[in-house]
Amino acid sequence: MTEETALIVGASRGLGLALAEEWLTRGFRVIATARGSAPSLEDLRKRFPDRLEVEHADVLQAGTVRDLGARLKDRRLDVLFVNAGIARSNDKTPVDVQEQDFVDMMLTNALAPVRSVQLLDHLVSEDGVIAIMTSELGGITNSTGFWPLYSSSKAALNMLMKGYAAHRPDDRRAMLLVAPGWVRTEMGGEEATLSIDESIPKVVDMIAANRGKKGLRYLNRFDQELSW
Repeated sequence: MTEETALIVGASRGLGLALAEEWLTRGFRVIATARGSAPSLEDLRKRFPDRLEVEHADVLQAGTVRDLGARLKDRRLDVLFVNAGIARSNDKTPVDVQEQDFVDMMLTNALAPVRSVQLLDHLVSEDGVIAIMTSELGGITNSTGFWPLYSSSKAALNMLMKGYAAHRPDDRRAMLLVAPGWVRTEMGGEEATLSIDESIPKVVDMIAANRGKKGLRYLNRFDQELSW
């Protein structure tokens, strides 16, 4: 049986690191990217020296992602998962936010992830999965106004991925916008409702369940469709 391979863009810590560990424990070969020094990722590589590869890429620098795609051009991926996000000025409004905080979130949370997918999608097999980490907060229909500026960046991510999928109507791959729940990480904060162990294994289960199902879906960790 051919070994399955997942590429996780943004795996130096938090949810990305947890995804790498989860897929490794399930027998996958994992290619994990980091922008710079990543001690936790290096510790993980010591545990899985034969199946974890660490590569350099920074989603904010398109050239590094393009170079990654060139280095991996002879590989075929079963899963491409882009995990990139920052949360700033969570309690601010358009009146009092520092404009650069909003610009940074739009670039990191929306533009850069979809650009990375577009630069790397040639590596993903015809029955593979292309996934991006989003949030329930990216849905407009059921928005409560919580973290409004961050939420708007995730809504923008969802829209950009809608555009990506719309321009590829014959693509057979599953394209997933993944909402993992509010997880206790450095970004999610201590007040978040879920531990990593309560979220990430279910996320990986959900991705496996969508393998071979064509088209774009906005899903939570329980494989339930969310309102856009």
